[in-house]
Amino acid sequence: MKKLNWLKTSGIVLILLTALPIMASSNDGGVNWLTIEEAQEKVKEEPRMVFVDVYTDWCGWCRRMTSETYAHPVIAEYLNNNFYPVKLNAEQKEPIVFQGNSFENENIGQRRATHSFAIALLQGRMSYPSVAFFNEEMQLITAIPGFRPPQRMEAVLAFFHTGAYRENADLDAFVSSYQGKIKE
Repeated sequence: MKKLNWLKTSGIVLILLTALPIMASSNDGGVNWLTIEEAQEKVKEEPRMVFVDVYTDWCGWCRRMTSETYAHPVIAEYLNNNFYPVKLNAEQKEPIVFQGNSFENENIGQRRATHSFAIALLQGRMSYPSVAFFNEEMQLITAIPGFRPPQRMEAVLAFFHTGAYRENADLDAFVSSYQGKIKE
């Protein structure tokens, strides 16, 4: 009987050890995330808008956006095909060089130390998750705070990618009337 319990326990441990790396991996559905520096280089080679997901490690809504929104195949495909998608940890320790300017996290070691690039990008309105959009010349269009489920994110992406933001500044009206691939 003890041998049977040991075999059961060993089998469960083996299954858990095999599954943990899969469970721990980022569930972003195939988005080809870049750094902001990589995106700058790609824009020079092939101009395209840049999408920036601004998150923190402690933010539950950020994790939900990664696991639900970015994991959706339509969102991953839309981001990969139409933008250079960037994932930016607002509290990262590494310096960032953007358009020849150096940005650093000047408060490393403090609780919730925010990187100066994230502060500049979100214009001091620190809310997570937030997304930011740059045009093909790497000029900031806007940053938008808040979690968005896949259907709403698809409309937001289309609002910027199609250029609708140039003619119509009413994002909410665009989102409410948008007919995309994702159905509720």
